[in-house]
Amino acid sequence: MLLADYPFLDVLWTMLVFFAWAIWFWMLIVILGDVFRRRDIGGGKKTLWVVFLIVAPFVGVLAYLLSNHDSMAERNLRQAQTSRAEFDDYVKSVSSGGAAAEIEKAKGLMDSGAISPDEFERIKAKALA
Repeated sequence: MLLADYPFLDVLWTMLVFFAWAIWFWMLIVILGDVFRRRDIGGGKKTLWVVFLIVAPFVGVLAYLLSNHDSMAERNLRQAQTSRAEFDDYVKSVSSGGAAAEIEKAKGLMDSGAISPDEFERIKAKALA
């Protein structure tokens, strides 16, 4: 039986190694994404960071995290705030305020004399439908 020949501690060790491997690639992807997202350095410095991360990955990752940990967090926070603001603006632009807003606009138009009470009733019925 195959599983009987594979002790429990070996299973735990294999899981730990697999987890470390996945975390390592996740860190590389996050750091490379941050390098390419940066606007405060030019293409030459970006190229040097990428080469450094490929040639000496452990030293490169540690050096990048030590030298840019604060600015990475600030860039991520700024990107999240920008995305949230853009999403909020989009939602506001596509939502008309619902039926109550349409009826309120129509009531204002009727009060100003721009539309007749019959037109107001049609707009109201359409908004409530």
